[in-house]
Amino acid sequence: MDRLIDKIRDIPDFPIDGIIFKDITPLVQDPDSLRLTIAELIKPFKDKHITAVAGMEARGFIFGSLVAWELGVGFIPLRKPGKLPYKVQQVSYKLEYGEASLEAHIDAIKPGDQILVIDDVLATGGTAKASCELIEKLGGQIVACAFVIELTVLNGRKKLVNYPLHSLVSY
Repeated sequence: MDRLIDKIRDIPDFPIDGIIFKDITPLVQDPDSLRLTIAELIKPFKDKHITAVAGMEARGFIFGSLVAWELGVGFIPLRKPGKLPYKVQQVSYKLEYGEASLEAHIDAIKPGDQILVIDDVLATGGTAKASCELIEKLGGQIVACAFVIELTVLNGRKKLVNYPLHSLVSY
């Protein structure tokens, strides 16, 4: 995973002072690194019966849609409020530096769907936990949560103890 680490840059004091943002822009700009990332994200799940992939706005859309395509399943966007045109289900949660909500269309998930949740970073676990709650509210079952980056010092895994986790790079 050193190849991926070399493509992730630190941006200090973003989005607020004291935060070191892990920027995946160089990684997604490099086709070989992006292909490697997607291959490694799906490796543990190729033999699982996944019916859809869900990704959180916004960087989860990048990785989630590519993972869905590789697995041959649909993609479910988990969006910020007010972005979806149809009836929605919503959950609210706390971030490491504020509060937020996620929404999905009420018909995005069928009862019993087997969902793989994808995002770029697991930090405090708030967004991932909210995503799982939203999927379960809609009747889906979480197969696992997979991340490109895990910030272990923030203990996000503690909020996701009920779900299998897979991360490629840990800081």
